[in-house]
Amino acid sequence: MERQFVKYMVEDGIATVTIDHPPVNTLDPATRLELASVFDLIETKKSEVRVVILTSVGDKVFVSGADIKRFLDYTPDAAMVSLKLAMETSLKIEQCEVPVICAIRGYCLGAGLELAMCCDLRIAADDSKLGQPEVNLSVIPGGGGTQRLPRLVGAGIAKELIYTGKQITAQEAQNIGLINKAVPKDMVLEEAKKMAKLIAAKRPLAVRAAKKAINRGLNMTLLQGLEIEMDYFAGLFVHEDPKEGAKAFLEKRPPEFKGK
Repeated sequence: MERQFVKYMVEDGIATVTIDHPPVNTLDPATRLELASVFDLIETKKSEVRVVILTSVGDKVFVSGADIKRFLDYTPDAAMVSLKLAMETSLKIEQCEVPVICAIRGYCLGAGLELAMCCDLRIAADDSKLGQPEVNLSVIPGGGGTQRLPRLVGAGIAKELIYTGKQITAQEAQNIGLINKAVPKDMVLEEAKKMAKLIAAKRPLAVRAAKKAINRGLNMTLLQGLEIEMDYFAGLFVHEDPKEGAKAFLEKRPPEFKGK
């Protein structure tokens, strides 16, 4: 698929996916389709890609949100078609086998925040503003905001943000657990790459199993989640690396993992 609004590159096991849709990185259907195609590609490159950084061009607006002009022509059926595309794209990112780090610079509102919440980790510029302002247009978040936000920050805080439509600073977002870290805007990509390198240095089998266990467990009872955790833990022992890790620890030497 030829892509106009999404760039993709891989270096040292880290894939960087960059939204470049001027002037404000609008998350319209064409951009969503291109994002979906990139994450489909990443799924075929599991031996090459260990971590993904999702970011955008510019430092004023991360992603401006949905194309609001389209609302003027919406019927309930048309809105549903658009939302299904948004959900499919979000799930491709969320269910990507490797960890996805979102590097945010500038405004991250509405569909932009919903996109960021699909990622595993979020790093934002300290002058960024985040929020779900949909109620100001007499609608609600429709790309996962009412579901992912409470899971990240708790129901009470999520309801406050969604009911009021207010914007919060990156520091406030860090305080409530919406983002992992707020840093100066010229350090956002550097910080994301630093975190990506830390993760990429770990054994991909274990990292991917951890992601699957966490994501699946979030939608289950504690008891069901514990069963999932045990399954993934035990399943890793069909590979050689866990035993090599244990031997190296006991012998006080660096492990020699083979990715098997």
